[in-house]
Amino acid sequence: MNIKKPFNIIYKNRNVLMSTAMVDVKARFAGSLLGVFWLLLYPILLLTAYSFVYIYVFKARFGEMNSSTYVLLIFAGLIPFLGFTESIASTIVSVTSNSSLIKNTLFPIDIIPVKAVICSQTTQAVGLVLLLIASTINGHGSKYIFLIFVVWIFQIMFSIGLGWILSCLNVYLKDLQNIVNLINLFLMMVSPIAYTIDMVPEGLRPFLAWNPLYYFIAAYQDCIIQGRFPQNNVLWILMIFSFLIFIIGYWFFCKMKEVFIDNI
Repeated sequence: MNIKKPFNIIYKNRNVLMSTAMVDVKARFAGSLLGVFWLLLYPILLLTAYSFVYIYVFKARFGEMNSSTYVLLIFAGLIPFLGFTESIASTIVSVTSNSSLIKNTLFPIDIIPVKAVICSQTTQAVGLVLLLIASTINGHGSKYIFLIFVVWIFQIMFSIGLGWILSCLNVYLKDLQNIVNLINLFLMMVSPIAYTIDMVPEGLRPFLAWNPLYYFIAAYQDCIIQGRFPQNNVLWILMIFSFLIFIIGYWFFCKMKEVFIDNI
């Protein structure tokens, strides 16, 4: 397969992607009492709960961090986690929930999971703006802060690739959505949202390498809060496996789409 093809498909349909994504985002909040304020409220409420549990219940030790820096560290881990789980939750049903669109129009089905990922990034976009403002006010601005946009691109590529795979499998495995929800809950518990790699005992650190979210979260925390280039080759690892999942995901989707059209 030509590795340029998935990039070309997205670029070729960029106008359709953005226009339909905007329609979906508006529809998401239509009729809601708080509307787009949920984009602010949801991450803030989750951050408040996390901070309360770790600071006042678990009485976590911050090392050289003060409590405000520790809260920002949690926020820097929470935002990419929410962005990832929202994108997976929406892409996994993107094919089955658009069966009429796929069967009755000439809409390019390859970009349906891509559209779902783009729509799901609204919460992360708002969260990152809040995080950048708060971290700058607290004196955490650095030259590495702009690397988060590179990390974000890798995260989107990874989510799209995984979304291509999961949206196909969901056509046949009806329990897949529930399984993925459980996996996301497990990842929330084991991902370094409220701690850094330095806080993990040496013997347990190798287990973090099996969690793909560790690399994204560590990169955001390093660039925004720690003010340093992502440690332990995290950025290069992100680039390699995000690219691989993106290419493999599209290849899998192309192989399966001719088959699953008759089953949705």
